[in-house]
Amino acid sequence: YEILELQHPTNANEIKLTTYKPLILVIGFILLVSIIPSYKTSFQLINWMTNFMGGFFIAFSFFKFLDLSGFSNSFATYDIIAKKWKYYGKIYPFIELGLGVAYLLAIHSVITNSMCILVLTASTIGVVKAVLGKKQIQCACLGTVFNLPMSTVTIIENFTMISMAIFSLIFNLL
Repeated sequence: YEILELQHPTNANEIKLTTYKPLILVIGFILLVSIIPSYKTSFQLINWMTNFMGGFFIAFSFFKFLDLSGFSNSFATYDIIAKKWKYYGKIYPFIELGLGVAYLLAIHSVITNSMCILVLTASTIGVVKAVLGKKQIQCACLGTVFNLPMSTVTIIENFTMISMAIFSLIFNLL
C-alpha cells in the first residue's frame, strides 16, 4: 500500500482558500442553481435573488441538520438568542428551511423578507461581537461538518443576505 502525504498550505492565501473551499463550493452551486431557471426565460434580478436566497437557506439548513446537537452547541457560543435560549439552536435550521421554501415558492414575500431580516440581523450581532472580540470559534453557518472559523466572511455573507432581503422587501412594497 502506498502512503499518501497530505499537502499542507504554505502561505496565507492557500490557507484561506483551503479553509473556505466548502463555503465557496456551496455558494457556487447555489449561484448555478439560481441562475439556471433564467436560461429559458429572461433574467430578472428579483427572481434570481429569490431563487438564490431560497437555495441558500435550504442548503445551509441541510448542513445544520447533519449534526443538529453539534450545530446547536456551536451556534450558542456566539448567537445572542441561542446563548439565552438553548432551544433556539435546535429550531434555527427549521427556520432556515422554512425561509428557503417560502422564498422558492414566493409565499408572502413581505413576511418572508421581514423574517429573514430579523433572523439574520440577530445572528449578525453575535457574529460581529465574536469577530471584533477576536474570539477563535467555529462558524456554524455550514453546521459542524466543516471547521470554518468565524470571520469577516461570515459577516459579509449575513450582510449580503440582509441587503438582498431589504431590496426584495422594498421592491415588493412598491
